[in-house]
Amino acid sequence: MARYTFNLPDIGEGIAEAEIVAWHVKVGDMVEEDDQLADMMTDKATVEMEAPVSGKVLEVAGEVGDTISIGSMLVVLEIEGDPDEVDDSSQEAAAPAPKAETVEERIEVETSDASDADDAMAADPAPPAKAEPTPAPTPAPVPKQEAKVLASPAVRKRAEDLGIDLTQVKPADGGRIRHGDLDQFIAYDSGGIEAPGKRRASEEVKVIGLRKRIAQNMAAAKRNIPHFSYVEEVDVTELEHLRAQLNDQRGDRPKLTMLPLLITAITKTLPDYPMINATYDDEAGVVTRHGSVQLGMAAQTDSGLMVPVIRNAESKNLWQLAREILRLAEGARDGKLKSEELSGSTLTVTSLGPLGGVATTPVINRPEVAIIGPNRIIERPMYVKGTDGVERIEKRKLMNISISCDHRVVDGYDAASFVQDLKRLIEGPARILAG
Repeated sequence: MARYTFNLPDIGEGIAEAEIVAWHVKVGDMVEEDDQLADMMTDKATVEMEAPVSGKVLEVAGEVGDTISIGSMLVVLEIEGDPDEVDDSSQEAAAPAPKAETVEERIEVETSDASDADDAMAADPAPPAKAEPTPAPTPAPVPKQEAKVLASPAVRKRAEDLGIDLTQVKPADGGRIRHGDLDQFIAYDSGGIEAPGKRRASEEVKVIGLRKRIAQNMAAAKRNIPHFSYVEEVDVTELEHLRAQLNDQRGDRPKLTMLPLLITAITKTLPDYPMINATYDDEAGVVTRHGSVQLGMAAQTDSGLMVPVIRNAESKNLWQLAREILRLAEGARDGKLKSEELSGSTLTVTSLGPLGGVATTPVINRPEVAIIGPNRIIERPMYVKGTDGVERIEKRKLMNISISCDHRVVDGYDAASFVQDLKRLIEGPARILAG
């Protein structure tokens, strides 16, 4: 028997170190060649490290949350034969393809996930009349089909913490269960406001992996960037009418949400405001004003915030944007986004969908210099002047748009002017479709 040291290989992209986010083995375990040893995080993506040989685990590099350098020991194995005869090509090869953390796509994309139930099982035929009567075999129990419940992972987690059976919760809109439906269930269906809340035990959670990187990035952004925010109310009634008309004519194309329309309006407004679509290198003291728009979409996931990037968003039409949003959403949900799909953004849009609230003050995605946050759409009565010049009260759909900017690069006047031009385009949406 001999000792074989498996060192952390070069995982590309100029990475000098990686963080241990999960161990799949422990000291004393037997592993086969290609068995998964550990998950290592590099920049918002996780790389699976596999055993190059079969053997017994003698040592591991550290605990979850520790950072180790490229080329240093990851695992020591006890193997049969001479370790010098083991093929070390795995240690020199390029890194395994990175996989993104499994995520919940927070950007609202309308997809249909309903499915039909299977056909009922046919009844067993009766035994032949002349046969000697024998006890009929007991039929195998048919698994009970549970009602399909549509709810986000965040809602499911909250329901689990509260001890609520989601099959007993009736959604207000007859479709997906939301947090408001849980509040309604707690207040009325589960015994009223006098029902005691479920006590949860205290726990310590180590900040590792994507959560740790988010903490570092957010702290660096707030520490280094002098933020200011500006919020304006926008009437999206006509934009919603346009969206409905386009969806009626979409054919086999994906259904449009509000996001592709907003992105198109943003990219059409940006050429007059190059200081918004920019990145700032603090150390070099250089601002790069980008010609193309690499648009990040901030999305809340099970592991934390991720920002998939739509490449060259200004060159895509509404349907292409809808397809790309759907592709990135599915890739994020399935954990198949590559690291290059999660980096290189020049401007970010962040949306909390129906939870958007009245207004937000989003944190800039460094090294970008601005981030835009559309908020929740609400219906409200407004005075509207008709073609005859007479003001009338109408029900309108309104949405606040927030923007946070880096005051070192973007002046308040420029940010306000950008949002006002964006507002005019949104409120006159026919121009969004113009070339």
